[in-house]
Amino acid sequence: MPPSPPTPTAGRRPTPTPPRAPDTVDLTVVVPAYNEEHRLPRTLDAICRYLRSSPGRHPGWEVVVVDDGSTDGTADAVRAAAATEPRIRLLGPPPGTLRATPVTGNHGKGHAVRLGVLASRGRRVLVTDADLATPIEELAALHDRLDEGYAAAIGSRAHPPEAAGAVRRHPLRHLLGEAGNRIIRAVAVPGVRDTQCGFKLFEGDRARAVFGRSRLDGWCIDVEILRMFHGARWPVAEVPVRWAHQPGSKVRATDYGRVLLELVRLRVAGGWRRVRTADRLVCLGYLLLSVVLFHGLWRDPQHRYLVDGGEDQNQWEWFFAVTADNVFALRDPFFSTLQNVPSGVNLMANTTMLGLSVPLAPVTVLCGPALTWALVLTAGLAATAAAWYWLLLRRVVTSRPAAALGGALCAFAPGMVSHANGHPNFVVLFMLPLIVDRLLRLCEPDAHAVRDGVILGLFVTYQVFLGEEALLLAALGLLFFALGYAVAHPAAARAARGPLLRGLAVAGGVAVTLLAYPLYRQFFGAQSYVSVLHGPAGHPPGALVEFAGRSLGGDPATADGLAHNRTEQNAFFGRPLLALTAAVVVWRWREPRVRALAWTAFAMMALSLGRSIPLPGTDRTLPGPWRPLARLPLLESVIESRVALAAVPALAILLALAVDRLVREGRNRPRRIAGWAVVLAALLPLVPTPLATVDRVPVPPFVADGMWRAYVPEGRTLVPVPVPDPAYAEPLHWQVTAGFGFALPGGYFNGPYGPDRTGIYGPVPRDTATLLSEVVRTGRPLGVGPAERRAAAEDLRFWRAGAVVLAPQPAERALRVFLERLLGRPGQWIGGVWVWQVAGEGVSGGT
Repeated sequence: MPPSPPTPTAGRRPTPTPPRAPDTVDLTVVVPAYNEEHRLPRTLDAICRYLRSSPGRHPGWEVVVVDDGSTDGTADAVRAAAATEPRIRLLGPPPGTLRATPVTGNHGKGHAVRLGVLASRGRRVLVTDADLATPIEELAALHDRLDEGYAAAIGSRAHPPEAAGAVRRHPLRHLLGEAGNRIIRAVAVPGVRDTQCGFKLFEGDRARAVFGRSRLDGWCIDVEILRMFHGARWPVAEVPVRWAHQPGSKVRATDYGRVLLELVRLRVAGGWRRVRTADRLVCLGYLLLSVVLFHGLWRDPQHRYLVDGGEDQNQWEWFFAVTADNVFALRDPFFSTLQNVPSGVNLMANTTMLGLSVPLAPVTVLCGPALTWALVLTAGLAATAAAWYWLLLRRVVTSRPAAALGGALCAFAPGMVSHANGHPNFVVLFMLPLIVDRLLRLCEPDAHAVRDGVILGLFVTYQVFLGEEALLLAALGLLFFALGYAVAHPAAARAARGPLLRGLAVAGGVAVTLLAYPLYRQFFGAQSYVSVLHGPAGHPPGALVEFAGRSLGGDPATADGLAHNRTEQNAFFGRPLLALTAAVVVWRWREPRVRALAWTAFAMMALSLGRSIPLPGTDRTLPGPWRPLARLPLLESVIESRVALAAVPALAILLALAVDRLVREGRNRPRRIAGWAVVLAALLPLVPTPLATVDRVPVPPFVADGMWRAYVPEGRTLVPVPVPDPAYAEPLHWQVTAGFGFALPGGYFNGPYGPDRTGIYGPVPRDTATLLSEVVRTGRPLGVGPAERRAAAEDLRFWRAGAVVLAPQPAERALRVFLERLLGRPGQWIGGVWVWQVAGEGVSGGT
C-alpha cells in the first residue's frame, strides 16, 4: 500500500519551500563533475537520448552540469554538448575567466550537488554521477515510486543481484562501502541500506528546501539529505538498480575516512540542534560550576597546582605528555622507558586514560600537558553531569529540575569533588550513563540483542580506556541493583533476562575481541602486576554522615580525620541527604525500582566500610562487609572506600524521583514550599567550594634552560635527589619541560614487586634510594661507610646514571652533606641545583 501524502508533523514548524520559477520543467538532471572531460560527453549523450525517447514521461526537462573547479576541459566538453542540445546548462566559471567565483576550485561533491539542485527548475530532480555507473534507464523505476507517493526514490546496490543486476566492484571498495553503510545505518539513517549510490530522484520543491539547509560539502551530503527527509517524515523508497564500477572513479580509499569524519560532524550538529534551550542552559550551568571549581587552575594553567592532590598532578601531566609523545613519534602507547630505568613502566597497567590522552595529543603538544590536565578535569565533570541528566530525563523523570539536580549530585557529589583534586579517571565518567541506558534497552521487550549488544561492547571498550576501576565499581553497583530488582519485581526480571543475557553475550564478545591485546599487555606484558598492595582502606562509619572538607558545610580537619587523604573522601554524604533519601524510600516503598535503589545504596555504603570496622572508643574492630570480597580477582585491588562512589547514582535517582513528584504538586503550594525547603537543606551543605591551588615550584634553570645536556650523555639518566617516588614526583615535571630529553630512575606509577609480581606504588626500593628518603624524613645526614658506597656505585650503574641532581628543598643541606660523603666529593652549583656528574667515571650500563 503506498504511503499517504505526507503531512506536517505535529508541533513541527513547516519547512519553507522556495517558489518555483515560472518556466518550471518536469525533470532536472543534476550532474556534478570534476575533471570529467573524457567521460562526460558519453554521459550527456546517453541522458539526452533517453529523455528525448520518452516525451510522454518527460515532456520538459533540463540537464544541469556543475563544474566543481575542474582543471581539464570539462567545462569545454559541456559547452560543446550544449551547443547541440540547449537544454544542457553549465554551472561554472565563464569561459576565459580566471577570477575566483563561488564554483572556482574543487569544493567537493556535496558543494557541487547543492549548487545544481538549488539552480534546478524541475518538479522532480535526479542527481546522478558523471560516470553514469547506474544506467539512466533505471530512472523509470524511481519515477514509479514517486508516483506512489514517496518524496524520494534512491538507487540501491544493497539488494540481491537477481533483483538488481550484477554489481562489479573492487573487493576493497566493496568492503569499505559495506562497513560505511553499516555505520551510517546505525548512527544516522536507520533503515536505508545504501545511502551512497549516486542515483537519486527527489520531489523538486522538497529537494531544494533540504539542499538549501545542508552544510556538508563532501561525499556525506547524501547522508545529510536523507537524514533531513527522515527527520521531516517524508517517505523515501530504496529501489534496486543495476550498477557497475567505472574506471577512473574519483573516490579514493582516504575518502571513506573523510565520510566518517563528516558523519561525526553531522551527528553532533544534528544532535545539538535537537537539544532544547532548557537543556542547553542546564549543561551550561554544569560547565560554569565546574569552571568555578577549578578557577584557581584556570588562572594560570602552566603555573598553578592542585595542592590537595599531592603529587598526582605531576603524574597525570606526565601521562598526558608521554602519550602525546608516543602518538607523534609512533611509539608503543602501552609502555615507556622514560620512568623507572631500566625496567620501564607498563602504561596500560596504569591509569593513563588513553581514551582521552590519545585524542587530546594535539592539544598536549600545542598547549602543554598542564592545559590538557585542566581541560580534562573541567570538561570531564561537566560532561559527566550532562550525561546523567540525559539519562534521568530519558529514563526516570519527566521534570527537568529533577533531572538537573540528580545529574548535579552524580557529578559534583563530595566523593567526585574529592577525586577532582588528582584522579581524572574518577571524574570523567560520562560513559557510565550511556552504558546504563544501553543495558536498559536490552531489558525492553523489543530489544535488538545484536545491535544493542555491539554498541554496549563498544561503550565498555571505550570506558576501559578511560578508567577500569570506575567501570568495575559501576558493574558492582549494577549487579546489586539487578539482584534487588529481581527480588522486588520477579516477573519483570524474568521477562528481561533472555534479551539481556543475549545482549551481554554479544557485548562481551565485542569487548573481548577489541581488548584482547591491550589487556594481554596489561596483565601479562612487561612490568605487569597481579594486584595492588594497599592494605585495609575502608571508611570509618563517621565518613558516611559527615561533610567533606571541600563541601560548603564541611570542616577540613574533621574530614581529614576520616579519610586517608583529601583525594579519597569518597562518601561524606551528610546526615541531611541520607535522611531525605530514607524518607523518599519510605514514601515510595511500593515501587520496585525504589526498593532496588535503596538496597543498592545501602549495600555500596556498607561495603565501603572495608574489611574491618573500628569500634568507637576502643582498639577493637568488627569484621567488615568487604572481607568476603577482598580476595576475589580484580576486587582485591579495589580501595574499599571508593565503593561508596557507586552509591552516588542510586542516591541521586532517589532524589530526582522526589523532586519530580514535588514539581508536579502544582496545586498544593504549602507542600511544594516545604518540600523544596527540605531538598535545599539536604543539598546546600554539599555544594562544593573551589579546589585549593598554589603556585607551582619552578623548574630549575639547569633543566629548563637545557644545561643538563652537558652533564647527561645520551643513553644516561638524570638522577634526582631524592629518587622520584609517589611522595616526590616533581622531577616528572622537569622531564616534561625538557621534552623527554632524559630518562629517570624511579617515578610515580604502579609496577610489580618480587617474584609474585605484587603491585606497588612506585619503583622497587634500591638501597641508595631508601637512604636518601630516610635523610629527607629525619632531616639529618646519615653515616656512610664502605658498604653504603658500594651500594651507591651499584645503584648508579643500575640506573645508568649520567648526573646526580639535588634541587632546593627543606632537607637540602642534609642531603648535600650525605651525598658528599657518599660520592666522595662536593657537588657543583649549576643552574639552581647541585650537580654530581658520574658518567665516564667507571660507571657502566645497568643490568
